[in-house]
Amino acid sequence: MEPRARKTLILLSAAELMAMSLWFTGTAVLPQLEREWRLGLGAASWLTITVQLGFVAGALLAALFNLADVFSAPRVFVVSALLAAAANALFATFSSHIHLALICRFLTGTFLAGVYPTGMKILAGWFRQGRGLALGILIAALTVGSAMPHALLAGRDYLLANFPWQYTVVASSGLALVAALIVGVGVRNGPYSAPQPPFHFSQIAEALSNRCLRLANLGYLGHMWELYSVWGWMSLLLAAAASHSAAQIQRGFIEFATFLVIAIGAVGCVWAGVASDSFATASGKSARPVQGRANVTIIAMAASGLCCLLAAVLFEHFSLLLVVAIIWGVAVIADSAQFSAIVSEVSDQRYVGTALTAQTALGFLLTTISLRTTAYVAANFGWRWAAASLAIGPALGIVAMVRLKQAEMVQAAAAR
Repeated sequence: MEPRARKTLILLSAAELMAMSLWFTGTAVLPQLEREWRLGLGAASWLTITVQLGFVAGALLAALFNLADVFSAPRVFVVSALLAAAANALFATFSSHIHLALICRFLTGTFLAGVYPTGMKILAGWFRQGRGLALGILIAALTVGSAMPHALLAGRDYLLANFPWQYTVVASSGLALVAALIVGVGVRNGPYSAPQPPFHFSQIAEALSNRCLRLANLGYLGHMWELYSVWGWMSLLLAAAASHSAAQIQRGFIEFATFLVIAIGAVGCVWAGVASDSFATASGKSARPVQGRANVTIIAMAASGLCCLLAAVLFEHFSLLLVVAIIWGVAVIADSAQFSAIVSEVSDQRYVGTALTAQTALGFLLTTISLRTTAYVAANFGWRWAAASLAIGPALGIVAMVRLKQAEMVQAAAAR
């Protein structure tokens, strides 16, 4: 790895980790807000859902106006991180006003759309060889960052119990400010930077006529049905399970355990990155490593789907549930970057930008349904059944990816 590329990877990963701590600040403090707002889980779940909707809106706007190419990508990252930090701080300020709090969370998600995809674009401009591992490390940093609010809350519960919860939200905004500083001072576009393929609504129907692309998107949707519900509701799942335990389990421990479950997904991201590069090398320069990437997604979804069911079976055994949850955290995010890679490889290059944007938008829109459905099941039937219901996503995703492998084999045979 070239020294400048390594330096960029380290700085950008640190910045992504800090900036993405904004994503789940609202979710992490949901128990406190449920009490303050006097709302049930179903209504309070909109605090998480609005972030997802904001991200979809931001991603579509950024793609439609091609912001990362019109302006310098590092500059887009810096401005987006600053605006997201401001919106998050306003959420802490106006948390007693439900509608204002939801607007602030929506805006936080909107501005984070200029952080996560833009960071991936910057990194891709620094790597030709080893790009899979580099993106895996970046997604790993994003994963740890998503878990950070729970670590901040755990620290507050153990060390600063008298401090208002709003301080942990503001602390995340502080981390995002540091992220903007890191990128503004130390990150530049790389030597392999290329213009982003344009997004056109008119190309969506043409893109979806590609059978392999449809199957890749269906696999991604199965993955997304599970991912953000696991990340969003893990704290509440563990807290509900702890209430059945004979041992007295402190809230601070629940938050730390949630941080561990989400953050350990970094291991899965790096494994998937190494595996995808290995498959690419084994496939040869002239072949698309779709088969190998599909295998990575199938393995990850099989493991995470099994964890959904085991979490339901072991719900009343907290220690065993926590072991399953840690494995779940590794598996549930491992395949994330591979779906984007597959879409870029099976798409016609004329509409690859449209295909990637449509994939992101559809995936995050689905998470709003999944988050709401999981909250409904938990509120009406219990968290045991809510955990089991998440297995639907990886099960359907595996079917789609197996069919994608078969379709790719047919195309390869026809090409020969």
